[in-house]
Amino acid sequence: MIDWLVLLMFIALCEVVGAVSSVFTIKAIPYWYKNLKKPKFNPPGWVFGPAWTLLYGLMGLSLYLAFENAPNQAGILPGVIAFTLQLALNYFWTYIFFGRKNIKAALYEIIFLWIAIAATIIFFFPISPLAAYLLLPYIAWVSFAALLNQKIYELNITKEKKNSKKKSKKKAEKSK
Repeated sequence: MIDWLVLLMFIALCEVVGAVSSVFTIKAIPYWYKNLKKPKFNPPGWVFGPAWTLLYGLMGLSLYLAFENAPNQAGILPGVIAFTLQLALNYFWTYIFFGRKNIKAALYEIIFLWIAIAATIIFFFPISPLAAYLLLPYIAWVSFAALLNQKIYELNITKEKKNSKKKSKKKAEKSK
């Protein structure tokens, strides 16, 4: 029997993480992101909101199924740790890329995000194959996002270096 309240809480948890991190995106898109050079395969902006809303919903459903099918709390613990880590890394990627405007650091961070998602899938599979399968679109999207992040970095490397020098100069002036 489906515990609708718990299911909705798990979905809401994931959606809230997405909503909170979107604050960085909303601020950066009109003034920073739109001025970056992007590869030809960059999706139109309207794709990202619906895609992430769906992916956060699938994450919440996946977590619910893993909890519902776990034989005991100890059996779910590694999966919950990996899930929590990937959700936190998901938030921090948005903060690093859009909030800090650090394309290179975001590229390194997304590697750890991808590993955490893969670990979650691996830990969830023995408990609930469906919970693991529901995360496959997410890891596919993050794989695409990593490629996009890499190409944006390559196309804007000089801009990235200039921003880094400006930040270093400001820090040096403040410390005087």
